[in-house]
Amino acid sequence: MKIAFIGEFHEIGINFAKEKKIECIETLNYEEESLIKTLQDVDAIGVRTSKLTRNILEKCLSLKIVARHGVGYDAVDLDYLNERKIPLAITGTSNAVAVAEHVLMMFLSLSKKITFADSLVKNGNFSKKTLIHDTYELYQKNIFILGFGRIGKEVAKRCLAFDTNVFVYDPFVQAKDVESLGCKLISFEEGIKTADYITLHMPLNAKTKNLIAKNELQEMKKNCILVNTARGGIVNQNDLIEALNNNNIFGSGLDVFSPEPPKLNDPILKTKNLILTPHNAALTLECRKRMSMETVENIIFHLENKTNKMNIINKEIL
Repeated sequence: MKIAFIGEFHEIGINFAKEKKIECIETLNYEEESLIKTLQDVDAIGVRTSKLTRNILEKCLSLKIVARHGVGYDAVDLDYLNERKIPLAITGTSNAVAVAEHVLMMFLSLSKKITFADSLVKNGNFSKKTLIHDTYELYQKNIFILGFGRIGKEVAKRCLAFDTNVFVYDPFVQAKDVESLGCKLISFEEGIKTADYITLHMPLNAKTKNLIAKNELQEMKKNCILVNTARGGIVNQNDLIEALNNNNIFGSGLDVFSPEPPKLNDPILKTKNLILTPHNAALTLECRKRMSMETVENIIFHLENKTNKMNIINKEIL
């Protein structure tokens, strides 16, 4: 068997595959022609962020599974995989804790204006701490989580530890399952209006693209903090810039962008009350190890006819 790894995978997963006597090919060249040449005879593909288009995949005549190093899969042509009945796996159990911690970091940093406070001290303006006004506590605030999968649940668990009120919007979960975890299921419209903090944990697709745009931002509280660690296109970036610059909401934290990465002249880079990170919420050392192992396990289990269906996006083709 032969596996191709596109992007940087922690060695723990690759070494595990090699111990199974599997041939491993590693590449950091994401150009289409290079990928076509590299992938044409592989049994499986492990992929991080590079695109796998129809033009690439249709040349992979031996392909039996594609495994994402992560949970987002908008860069993979799922329609083509479905046509060929090739499963697409994700690392469904690996990154929830890392992303949840990143969300809480952004909530707290924005609430306490940490970056501004840090700059005051470093620039010799310690005595001007009165400029750090209107900071907030999480205590007894309303948290609105959009998407209640593994990551959403981990965020909820941590928010509840701060004695917050956690509300959830997810059309695919039942109220009793949400309530059993100490949270409350509400409508999207109600959540947008009542939230002090909003965090997104859903895939980017036709239904979620621009889910939060000008109208939704205008419905939010003035003190609302919006964090997006999911996909950039779920929030209309231009509308968010306008809302922040006009003080329509208190602040925002983005780990994802549209386009990604942002260009140097993108106005998002100059927007106030905004914390930006380079799509690295899930890239803690511990999480990279887990994702590398889970990617390889997804591949090996499938090739050995022991497919972990819980991690398969298009399980209906199996």
